[in-house]
Amino acid sequence: MRTHDNAALACAAALGPVMCVYIVEPSYWRSPDTSQRQFDFLRECLRDLFVQLKACGVRLHVVTGEVTEVLTRLQHAHTFSHLHSHEETGNGMTYERDKAVARWCATHGVRWQEHVQTGVVRRLPSRNTWTALWTQRMQAPQLSTPVMTPAPWPWPEERWPDWPSWGLAPDAAPQRQTGGRQAAIQTLQSFLNTRSGQYRGGISSPLSATSACSRLSPYLSWGCLSMREVVQATEQTLSQPDLDPWTRKGLVAFTSRLHWHCHFMQKLESEPAIEMRNMHRGYDGLREGDWNAEHFERLRTATTGWPLVDACVTMLQQTGWLNFRMRAMLVSVAAYPLWLHWKEVGHWLAGQFVDYEPGIHWSQMQMQSGTTGINTTRVYNPIKQAQDHDPQGVFVRRWLPVLRQVPDTWLFEPWKMPPSVQAQCGVVVGPQGGAHVGAHWPEPVVDLPAATRTAKALLHARRNTPQVREGKQAIIEQHASRRATPPTKRRHTPTAVEDKQIQWDF
Repeated sequence: MRTHDNAALACAAALGPVMCVYIVEPSYWRSPDTSQRQFDFLRECLRDLFVQLKACGVRLHVVTGEVTEVLTRLQHAHTFSHLHSHEETGNGMTYERDKAVARWCATHGVRWQEHVQTGVVRRLPSRNTWTALWTQRMQAPQLSTPVMTPAPWPWPEERWPDWPSWGLAPDAAPQRQTGGRQAAIQTLQSFLNTRSGQYRGGISSPLSATSACSRLSPYLSWGCLSMREVVQATEQTLSQPDLDPWTRKGLVAFTSRLHWHCHFMQKLESEPAIEMRNMHRGYDGLREGDWNAEHFERLRTATTGWPLVDACVTMLQQTGWLNFRMRAMLVSVAAYPLWLHWKEVGHWLAGQFVDYEPGIHWSQMQMQSGTTGINTTRVYNPIKQAQDHDPQGVFVRRWLPVLRQVPDTWLFEPWKMPPSVQAQCGVVVGPQGGAHVGAHWPEPVVDLPAATRTAKALLHARRNTPQVREGKQAIIEQHASRRATPPTKRRHTPTAVEDKQIQWDF
């Protein structure tokens, strides 16, 4: 979604007349991890890209259809010899589509070249070389925007497809970020110049994270910015001698997160199956047979009864974004007290996130659910998280108006309110779906302490089996970071390297 630092565009322009085509694939948008909010964001990106390409002398053509069918139509109407695109670490559907495109190109004598666009290395032989390759790519010069000669377009221009016409459920996020490179550049500049001073210490709380986080994640996911562009812009800002200490600390931490962004994407690139199955196969069968539809419904409809959880889901429904700690908390709540398998929860959350990046998303779903076999068990208590990161209840009250009159003492555990307090604040706490008078707040979906203890016991029992212990080393070899801790600070032996936690959103 950009003309700057776009290797596919630059190489195509050097060969001769160019057609710039974006194919809207119905099969992709019918996948369980997509949504209208992403579709609407994409449309704004394409409108912006149309303007960018017009300045380069060419027109953007948007076509609806499956990729190989559209390529066949184009080849019949206007023979072409080269196809240029970027490498993509996408979901399973896009992986299968790419293999179909490769077969199509081989059959039709078209040379298809996929260009590098991130720090993800295709066909990486060993994790030992990955960090050096990432650094090399990020330090390479950015590509300038080319001037192009347009190839003749053979058909009348198509209209943008309407989301309802596909029979898909509406799922707009009215308060989401705006798509497009112009918005991306403004967001990058505001972060580097002003907001980065809040980054350290500000990204964990949902109160401060909205401005403290870079908010670049959707623009990186959709390609409005290149990873190299962001890394180099950050390093350039860090080179300023008069930078204030908090901004410098924030940008140093942010640079580390950019590295980890690609590190997690590399996991899915190296093992596409982790979208579909447990990274450590020793955890197969742990949760799969215990799916509880009511628990899942209560989670996704923001009616778990735990205020911070329900406030986070409500914010996500409205904005398509949530900071990393709250995302991790949602997955933890789903995986432990609700005992839900990560795959179904992952599809729901993927559609909620405008910045959905499959490589990061599925690795994180498994890490937070405890099925990687190499990471520390992370169980987030939603009551403690509320007390730590929303102590005055500002965030909870913002997104849950029904609780605005509840006193601070009871805000994070409203089910403990005496009847007299419930009457005073106009909130009745009772079973979900019961008959109530006045504003209703549901009782917790499960007993949090008891359900969490049971879940941890089940997970740790599986973790301690010989089968799981024996399979751990192979996962470390394929997926774990090689950025070793200095010897004086090392807490593990070299064979027990564990990934740091990365936020989904920066």
